[in-house]
Amino acid sequence: MTRHAWFLAGVIAIAAVPGVVVGQGAYPQTVIPPAKGPFTFPAGYQTPWDKVEILVKEKLSPNLFVLHGSDTLDAAHPDGSGGRALALFGPDGVLMVDSQNRQVAEKTLKTLRTFTDGPIRIMVNTHVHSDHTGGNAFFARQGALIYAQENLRNEMMRPPRRAANAPPIDMTGVPVVTYRYDAATAGEPAVTFHMNGEIVDFIPMMPSHTAGDTIVRFRNADVIYIEDFYRNFGYPFADHSNGGSLQGMLEAADLIARLAGPNTTLVPGHGTLIKKQELLPYRTMIVEVMAKVKALRDQGRSLQEVLAANLTAPYDAVTLGDTQQSKDRFITEAYDEVKDFPPVADGKRAMPTR
Repeated sequence: MTRHAWFLAGVIAIAAVPGVVVGQGAYPQTVIPPAKGPFTFPAGYQTPWDKVEILVKEKLSPNLFVLHGSDTLDAAHPDGSGGRALALFGPDGVLMVDSQNRQVAEKTLKTLRTFTDGPIRIMVNTHVHSDHTGGNAFFARQGALIYAQENLRNEMMRPPRRAANAPPIDMTGVPVVTYRYDAATAGEPAVTFHMNGEIVDFIPMMPSHTAGDTIVRFRNADVIYIEDFYRNFGYPFADHSNGGSLQGMLEAADLIARLAGPNTTLVPGHGTLIKKQELLPYRTMIVEVMAKVKALRDQGRSLQEVLAANLTAPYDAVTLGDTQQSKDRFITEAYDEVKDFPPVADGKRAMPTR
């Protein structure tokens, strides 16, 4: 396809998105900003999945869009239901990053079809959580070949605390192409795709948000999807049950600071788009809170006493979406890590679980 023909194809594809204003301005473009709250949900609230819409919320380049859910409906993610899913589209078909929640998989596809009718060829999972992998089986049936870290596949095959009466694992949604993180080659891509005028790198991460994290770099758009080891909606969440850790998240932040340029758009799974300079206050907050937790634990303080110390108070005013649950989870993780931080074994840390 000639450059002129590719440009026309891109314009036609973008113009097909309903409700999206197509401009000549620079990318990225935020079409629908995340909601800021405050958010309140009654006791026993259940997400009304029939009301959740999947929307094009950001355009990162002419053919790289963000699909994300409605705000104020999902108590787990009130700023936007589920995690961000990305779609790179064009004449080579569709490459997706994550698959959103299972309950909205058909809606995700319906929105995708408003701007491309190309075959869905590739999907990469950035981490195991259901708001990023729940729609895997649905999209595999649409033709997607699913990639992920080997640890993620293992987490999906053998989830922690799986109930004895749980339904069988749907193997259709389990990644079939895997790769591993190697500390000796940290930051180097495990897989690279040349699609739709883009160069896309799947870069395995050290155990951070979980033990099976992957970031996704779009070189020409100068975009890196950094998934959930960073978030500016609520406090940090290191999933200990799946091998994540706060200290690993600090290592991840340092790696991203090395990989990203000053103008690189960093796309977290939740919250707002950022540049790499915004990683520093996030990193500083984690370091400062962990130091305070360690000082109290070294004095023999119990977890309940450390929680009561309200150590997040200096950061609450600038942390959107903070809740008591979010604060307590963060402090509890720090409390567990400062006592004993096991080394990585077979690709993950055996962190304490509660």
